[in-house]
Amino acid sequence: MASNRVSRKNALSVAEAIKMFFKQERLSGPHNSYRISLAWDQASGAAKYTVKRFFREGRLYITVDSSVVRNQLSFQRTALIERMNSILKEDEMFISDDSEPIKELIIK
Repeated sequence: MASNRVSRKNALSVAEAIKMFFKQERLSGPHNSYRISLAWDQASGAAKYTVKRFFREGRLYITVDSSVVRNQLSFQRTALIERMNSILKEDEMFISDDSEPIKELIIK
């Protein structure tokens, strides 16, 4: 008689199981883009001025509708990248093998 019980050494946390599922189903890209958007909103405080967001290959492209906000954010680019990477490191639902997922920030 086969047992349907999971042994303790094979047990996964819910977060680990979700991450495995996303990787297997190739859903981690869209999921990570969403998590990165949330990190942008939290780190920048410019969510209401942000009209477009796009992430690919370590580059985060942001379009804002205010030249004043764009100029101010451009001066804070390095600090924003550090802050967003810190937020993503602490995010249990962010799926990444890279220690620094955001390498460049392009603000338009």
